Amino acid sequence: MNMQTKLANRFREVILSGTWIANTNFKDQLQNLDWKIATAKFRDLNTIAVLAQHVHYYINGIKEVLLGGELEISDKFSFDFPPIESQQQWETFLSRFWSDSEVFAELLEKLSEEKLNAHFVAEKYGTYLRNIDGMIEHSYYHLGQIVLLKKCLMH
Repeated sequence: MNMQTKLANRFREVILSGTWIANTNFKDQLQNLDWKIATAKFRDLNTIAVLAQHVHYYINGIKEVLLGGELEISDKFSFDFPPIESQQQWETFLSRFWSDSEVFAELLEKLSEEKLNAHFVAEKYGTYLRNIDGMIEHSYYHLGQIVLLKKCLMH
């Protein structure tokens, strides 16, 4: 199995379908979650919805680069989203999250070895490999927060 396939599988595991590392994934945690719980505040922490949108923001931003576009995301905007105000809005977001994630994984599988080791957009960002690994780790970090928030809000 080449590195690109391994990365795509690791990415799918945290977002769409795996249980090996965290015994869960984003889709498992969010798929049937009521929007009112997803948007509920717990103390001064980010909501589940904001954390999910934050992770999607980076997936979608890097996906655009993989498609040949520009890097248009910025850390300073990575938590700025319009509020989700209905179950339909929540489900629409989730549908886009899953779809963009699958496209992202498919793009990872198609990356050449040369591209994987090339600078991501600019030298200061490191390689594609470093950014993809970082995004997977970043996703697990926020998945853990979501699991804990769900426990606090639902018990």
